[in-house]
Amino acid sequence: MSRSLALLEDALQPSGLKILGCLHTEEKSTLVLIGNAGPDMWRAFEASGYDEGNPDPLDDWSRRTIEKTAERLSNDLQCAISTLFPFDGPPYHPFQRWAARSGTAFPTPIGPLLHPVYGMWHAYRGALCMECLLELPVNDVSTSPCATCADKPCLATCPVDAFTTEGYDVPACLDLLEKEPVGECFSTGCMARKACPVGREFIYEKAQARFHMEKFLKAYRP
Repeated sequence: MSRSLALLEDALQPSGLKILGCLHTEEKSTLVLIGNAGPDMWRAFEASGYDEGNPDPLDDWSRRTIEKTAERLSNDLQCAISTLFPFDGPPYHPFQRWAARSGTAFPTPIGPLLHPVYGMWHAYRGALCMECLLELPVNDVSTSPCATCADKPCLATCPVDAFTTEGYDVPACLDLLEKEPVGECFSTGCMARKACPVGREFIYEKAQARFHMEKFLKAYRP
């Protein structure tokens, strides 16, 4: 890992955020994808005492945290750094395409991208666009773990069969969450995602899972 990325990793450590991928852009800059993996970020966010009346407390916290980190790193490296966020738009930045280009995320049968270490228990919270070409870290995994997963338990675990090879039945998923607000999917996270054997040690904590499920439901059925 380059010195610049090591400094960024150290700066992110208190927030629980992590470097999830890096790539060079056509503009001769380096894009560093930042996000959460497992419960570390959630614990830091929860400890910040966020306002539950705020409709987007995690987005606001992510913006403050990543912008502060970018300012600190820019001063340390004497390099211009701008910030990008997946929730700014429309138009929205293509974070999933960037992740695929970085070689650290692969498509899955049920939709969410798969990280070879963190599985489906990660999300992109922002990115740093650094106006310099950093040495990119070497990716140890070049083939999706899904390619060698014969059983594909993610397609056979959903209690309402919302995930099939034909796609994702969003209404069926939402109906279940509305009918069973104390059910396992709502309380502990998507059962299909939990069935994946990759990154199981990074499964979200209950409060974190419920926070995201509530936001997902409100986004479609306010």
